[in-house]
Amino acid sequence: MKPKHIGFIMDGNGRWATAHGMSRAEGYAYGLVALHRVLKRLGECGVDAVSVYAFSTENWQRPENEVQAISDVVKKFNLTYDGDMRITYMGDIAALDDKLADSIEQIEETTRENKGIALNIAFNYGGRADIIHAAKICYDHGEFVEDTFEKHLSSANLPPLDLVVRTGGEMRLSNFMLYESAYAELMFLEKLWPDMEESDVDFILEEFEKRQRKFGK
Repeated sequence: MKPKHIGFIMDGNGRWATAHGMSRAEGYAYGLVALHRVLKRLGECGVDAVSVYAFSTENWQRPENEVQAISDVVKKFNLTYDGDMRITYMGDIAALDDKLADSIEQIEETTRENKGIALNIAFNYGGRADIIHAAKICYDHGEFVEDTFEKHLSSANLPPLDLVVRTGGEMRLSNFMLYESAYAELMFLEKLWPDMEESDVDFILEEFEKRQRKFGK
């Protein structure tokens, strides 16, 4: 059985750029090219939804030029995309600058009725903050049960998360979709994100099919 929803922690853009004699900031444009390759293959394979970790709440600590490069890549993607994916964002979008926030609102609106793969982009996002936000809403409404709680998570409109893949050799979730990852399969790849090819997608799906998901049983 193939996963319906995969999360990607797209790690290694900066290291890839350095290894290729570029500035770390330049690596994110190549990371976007890799994302297009990965999404194309996942769509062909029948995966319904993909969530990608584009920018965490902790990433503001990075050098200003690197933060600006990531924002510019995301903004350009939002303003030029014309495919059939349905694109949504999760994170504290209200805290972003107006031009970036407006581009996010624009792409969500223009792709709302699209029938292709659902792409959920985590930007200025943190899993712990998302859990606290959902818990506060439940507390304020006096209805603290699991089903109600899950409806207030940023991922509420997506299928359950089946698999989290992290590239770049690190073996941690780094505050990405913590609640949703409770019973997701985890996969860690040495390959840096810009090097991801369609063959890597095939490998990921083949490996997932070998897993025995027990959900505590």
